[in-house]
Amino acid sequence: MTAQVTFVPDEKQIQARPGTTLLDAARRARVHIRTRCGGKAACLMCKVQVADGGEAGLVPMNDAERNKLGSLEEQGYRLSCQAKLNGKASMTVTIPEDPLKSAIRRQLEQQKEEDWL
Repeated sequence: MTAQVTFVPDEKQIQARPGTTLLDAARRARVHIRTRCGGKAACLMCKVQVADGGEAGLVPMNDAERNKLGSLEEQGYRLSCQAKLNGKASMTVTIPEDPLKSAIRRQLEQQKEEDWL
């Protein structure tokens, strides 16, 4: 039994076995998720938002993940290094925009607006 995981915004899909973390599935699909702590639920960099069947397709949160996420849990966030597939459902996983890319995008948009003036 495998689960289908779709990573957005990359729109890459992968079939993964139960017990596989979302971080490992993303790496196999060649989708980059930032991380610094080596999968110890310490850095919060690998957070992803899970939708479309995610809760049914993932093992429930452990205490370390719940403590780290805090109120983000209510918005459907999970730590990709801790969230393990249970193989029961397909899901869509949204990877938040990298903060550096976001800052560059905002600067480019601002520059574009200034050029129009």
